[in-house]
Parts: sequence; structure tokens; C-alpha cells
Amino acid sequence: MSDVKNILLVGVGGQGIILASKILSEGLISAGYDVKMSEVHGMAQRGGSVTTQVRFGKKVYSPIIGKGQADIIVSFEKMESLRWMEYLKLGGKVVVNDYEIPSAPILAGGVKYPQNVIETLQEKAETTVFKAADIAKELGNIKTMNVVMVGALVKAMGLEEVNWENVVRENVKDALADINIEALKKGIEQVK
Repeated sequence: MSDVKNILLVGVGGQGIILASKILSEGLISAGYDVKMSEVHGMAQRGGSVTTQVRFGKKVYSPIIGKGQADIIVSFEKMESLRWMEYLKLGGKVVVNDYEIPSAPILAGGVKYPQNVIETLQEKAETTVFKAADIAKELGNIKTMNVVMVGALVKAMGLEEVNWENVVRENVKDALADINIEALKKGIEQVK
């Protein structure tokens, strides 16, 4: 039985998913884990799907998560969580930002945004839902939404022993460090 844990971060270009996975990976490395990360940008520059896969444990041989293997899916945009559900393992968790960014086909009127996304997720897996964008706006910077999501992931995976505040400070501009640390703490508070 492998001790490797699999984290799938999904969302849309411009949501800061790459930075979130960098913070996550560096924090896990600092805690002594072997970490492999893979990222797929897709059409990120046009608001397209972005995913990163982070695998960690004593020894990780591949950065790729297969279908049915993710311990957790962290979705920065709720429709993206549905797109990637087949990667979640039985008994896995979903942490989802209740936030919509319509894709190009939806904006063009060819497709409708799916209804009842949250309810569908809750039927399929243990799901934590909150509005990370609203939390980030309350903090004064919508761009901290990604770090709110990192905080929720940290709590959902039981990784609070890592010094995440230091990792955040090392990965954001000095002027934005304090607000991002607040975002991290608010994210941790979202998961029971």
C-alpha cells in the first residue's frame, strides 16, 4: 500500500492555480515529503481549463494522477470540479469554490452553464463548499482567492504542521505577504 497522496487542483486560467500549487509543493518539500508536480495550462490565457497535479509521500515516482486516484480535488471554479470528478478516488474529498467563470462556449451561447453543480458534487463525494472570492474581496484583494483555497486544502488534508506562513511569504511579493497570510488563515477556517 502506497503512502502517496494525490491532490488535483482545477480551475480556469488567471485564478492563480500555478502559484497555489507552487506554494503547496514547496510547503510539502519543507516538511520532508518527496513531491512531484505536473501542470496543464490548456487554453489558460483565454480563460480555459487549468489543472495541476501534486503527489507527495515518502517516495513518489510519477507526477501523474490516474483516474480514480485523487485523494482530493480542489476546484477554484465549480464547473471544473465536475469535469474532473472521474479522477477522484472512492472516499475522496472535494473542496470547491462556489464561483462561476463561464467558458468560451457558454459565453458564445452554444452551451449553458450546468445547473445544480454543488448538489451533484455533494451526491458524489464529501464536499466542502464556500465562496473564496467573497472572502478574498473582504480581505481587500480578489487575487488572494487562490491562497484562500490553499488554506482550505491544508485543513482538508490535515497538513497544518507545515509552516505555511513562511512558504506564502517566500512565494508572494513582500507587499502582499500579510494579506495572503490572512487569506491562508481564512481558508483554513472554511473546513470543519
